[in-house]
Amino acid sequence: MEKIITNSARAWLLASRPKTLMGAAVPMLTALSLAYRDGGGRFLWLPAILCVAFAMLMQVDANFVNDYFDFRHGNDDESRLGPRRACAEGWITPSAMLTGIGVTTLAACLTGLPLVWWGGWWMIAVGAACVVFCFLYTTTLSYWGLGDALVLLFFGLVPVCVTYYLLTMSLPAETVVCALACGLVIDTLLIINNYRDIDNDVRAGKRTLIVRIGSRNGRRLYLACGFMAVALLMVGSDWRLLLFCLPYLLLHVQTWREMCRINQGKALNMILGKTSRNMFVYGLTSSAGILLLAA
Repeated sequence: MEKIITNSARAWLLASRPKTLMGAAVPMLTALSLAYRDGGGRFLWLPAILCVAFAMLMQVDANFVNDYFDFRHGNDDESRLGPRRACAEGWITPSAMLTGIGVTTLAACLTGLPLVWWGGWWMIAVGAACVVFCFLYTTTLSYWGLGDALVLLFFGLVPVCVTYYLLTMSLPAETVVCALACGLVIDTLLIINNYRDIDNDVRAGKRTLIVRIGSRNGRRLYLACGFMAVALLMVGSDWRLLLFCLPYLLLHVQTWREMCRINQGKALNMILGKTSRNMFVYGLTSSAGILLLAA
């Protein structure tokens, strides 16, 4: 097992959970491809870059917040089935993690602030909501079973719709539908995470959606989200995108079958990794399809 020096650069890299950045990247791919297609040859690169940077920083910030508060709540004890966490493993000290949270929160706010120039002062309210719910998710809302709703909102509607609006100064209903599709794809990652942790969450009093509906329906929901996402994408953009999204659907079904076979335990972490891969495939293929079909 690799020895990680406390508060080292390697420790911070692991704490940032690079694989989860797909959750921030996929909405950006969707928004940018739609905006580029609909921009009439005009594409605003600077606000696009700022939106991507803000999304990435907020994802890292959310990971730090989750790491710190789960450690404080005792959720990352020896019964944990998920990937190792920085504070629990001693890679990052709690005081240093608090500093890291402050730095990433400030960096995200400073990165997003110039977007006021393009979108108006209401951009501050959007950014503030992202920061507030970043904290509320781990500390409160995940215990109430609202995590999936927040994923649809902050990994679907908010990043896709706000980014698209900033780049085009419009927001057609079709873009909102595509944003919901994106949120459903990202939600598969939360579903498998909560599916794996269902027993621990019950003991911790964490009423996630999977705890409420049970493991069997959780497996059904995981499968359904992928198909609903592609269906919504076709409705919101172009039915021919089904052809581009076939690789994603095939991988999604294959991963679901493995999920059903493994069923429980730490082995489900492999499904977590494959789900992240599937999300990336969806982002690439759907965005490529949006651009190519418009050419």
